[in-house]
Amino acid sequence: MKATAIETEDRDSILRVNAKWEPDKVDELLAVLDKDIEHIQRSLSRLNELRRLVIKREDTALGKLLESIQAESDNYRSNELKRQSARKELAIAFGCSLEQMTLSRLEDVLSGEKKAQVSERKAKLRSLTKELKKEHLGTALLLSECARFNHVLLKTILDIGKTEIVHYNCNGATSRQTETAFVNLQF
Repeated sequence: MKATAIETEDRDSILRVNAKWEPDKVDELLAVLDKDIEHIQRSLSRLNELRRLVIKREDTALGKLLESIQAESDNYRSNELKRQSARKELAIAFGCSLEQMTLSRLEDVLSGEKKAQVSERKAKLRSLTKELKKEHLGTALLLSECARFNHVLLKTILDIGKTEIVHYNCNGATSRQTETAFVNLQF
């Protein structure tokens, strides 16, 4: 879609007014986006590892993986703060609200190499995010199936919730029929 003459003049005037800061702030944002891309790629790798460890039932390795995920999550918060700070500064410089300062808006305002770099990061983030959603859903379904299977297995083994046969003794107390369960619950 072609920009109108007024939109082009507005963009050019914004760039002229903010020419002193624009490359540094955009470079700062690009560095943060690169860390976001790396983080998502590591998250994808960890999801694959998580599924592998769950299927193989490697509890020790699974515990270590979950600890490393928690540690990295705590460390990644600093990158999130940097991204918000860069967005805020760019929003102020371009005269828009923080919510309006998106990669699409930045693409519209920039030109040349910076615009291409922002477009590249945006496309990469979009594709990685789509893949992450798909992998997250797959992992959630696997874990849900594991929980369902464990529930059925425990119910079968321990005969939990079976109320078909209730015995009363001479005092009127009730007791379950424990002989039918895989594990005898009577001590």
